[in-house]
Amino acid sequence: MELRHLVSFLAIAEELHFGRAAARLHLAQPSLSQHLQRLERSVGVELVARNSHEVRLTPAGVVFREQASDIVARVERAARTARAAAAGRAGTVRVGYNFPAFQRVLPDTLTTLAARHPAIDVEMREMRTGPQLAALAQGHIDVAMVYGKPAGTKLRHRHLLRVPLVAVVGTKHRWAGHDRVPFGALAGESCILFDRAQSTAMYDAIFSAAERCGIELTVAEEVDDPGATAILASVRPVVGFASEPRGRLAVAAHGGPQTAVVRLYDPVPTLDLYAVWADSDRAPLVDAFLDCLPAAHLMHGS
Repeated sequence: MELRHLVSFLAIAEELHFGRAAARLHLAQPSLSQHLQRLERSVGVELVARNSHEVRLTPAGVVFREQASDIVARVERAARTARAAAAGRAGTVRVGYNFPAFQRVLPDTLTTLAARHPAIDVEMREMRTGPQLAALAQGHIDVAMVYGKPAGTKLRHRHLLRVPLVAVVGTKHRWAGHDRVPFGALAGESCILFDRAQSTAMYDAIFSAAERCGIELTVAEEVDDPGATAILASVRPVVGFASEPRGRLAVAAHGGPQTAVVRLYDPVPTLDLYAVWADSDRAPLVDAFLDCLPAAHLMHGS
């Protein structure tokens, strides 16, 4: 059974006239008749009753017409979808992201994408930088939104955002109630840091700031979850670190009234957020998503 035979049958079913159906399909009438004969042999029943006076569908033809219409419509729809996907107008793009990207980048990006390309779906996965880059390398995501410019020639990137880091402390800490403190005040403080494998850029930004103001940091513990920073700071005399938006969320969600966010300055430690994708995988869908990203900017407080 061939698709063209179904198309010919549907034209005959609608016109109930071989001449008009052949003209509609730009076929010679004998070719149209052959299509119908081959289709009927394939199905095993007569679909169209015809003589010199009339053309009509048999009871089997009436039932078959409905199913054939659905098949042809689905094939045509599949072809349109395939063409749209090839042109980057339809399909699914898989995006990894962190909290600042979710809060400051993705809302506008997804709004723009939906307006420009309503047939493109976005599959989103929240992960820290290390796992995102691993997922990108393994082909599990198409675009990563991570801290730090990625190394290696196989990755392309675009700068999106500069995010300030803040200190997270308990309400009994001597910094509680301060709006901001100089970074050098961390000398002698016990600090909680993210594991470097989870967020290399954050780890390095903190130690770079310490080096710039000539102090050594005392690392009491390394954690791999933002909530753990707020929880530990709420019960121990330690200083944790987080991006400004993540820090405020973690305090509200995990630390409650026992923790506070304090801005740092002189220097202000910052993180650069990048969109990253594989250089060898500039699929139209990836291009469509990247074209909807907002221009890079600095967050308030940086």
